[in-house]
Amino acid sequence: MEHQFILSGASTKEERYREFLPQFESLVSDVDDEIAVLANAAAALREVFGFFWIGFYRVKGDCLILGPFQGSVACFRIKKGKGVCGAAWEQGHTIIVPDVDKFPGHIACSSLSRSEIVVPVFSSGKEPVVKCVLDIDSEQYATFDDVDKCYLEKIADILSQSLY
Repeated sequence: MEHQFILSGASTKEERYREFLPQFESLVSDVDDEIAVLANAAAALREVFGFFWIGFYRVKGDCLILGPFQGSVACFRIKKGKGVCGAAWEQGHTIIVPDVDKFPGHIACSSLSRSEIVVPVFSSGKEPVVKCVLDIDSEQYATFDDVDKCYLEKIADILSQSLY
């Protein structure tokens, strides 16, 4: 089944996110395979927003392990608390980094990355835990803001309900 995202001339980033959300939810609902959902989520977000690099790191024991992504070759394993992804996992909240070179301990998978946002995706149980993180990089400084944070957290919530 082919899925095409239709954005009716949305001109602002927030309008694009608002139009994207229900279509994204339709794409991932009723799919019971974690890898398939994460793969299509990465592809959909890159298709609609043109992000430089987007992907998921899944929690496996004491590490984040590279999951489905769109973009150039990436780091395979990240320890808890290390880099932006490990920090978002450890702290359990979204981290926006306007300039990755100024983030202590940043892990440079690509020398072209300039800014980054990492959003934890939680389990949907009574006591939610981080199951994976959504990592998005940009080739430009200060790409991500509170609009991205708000809507990417909504996307993470949709993923939590779809996956766990």
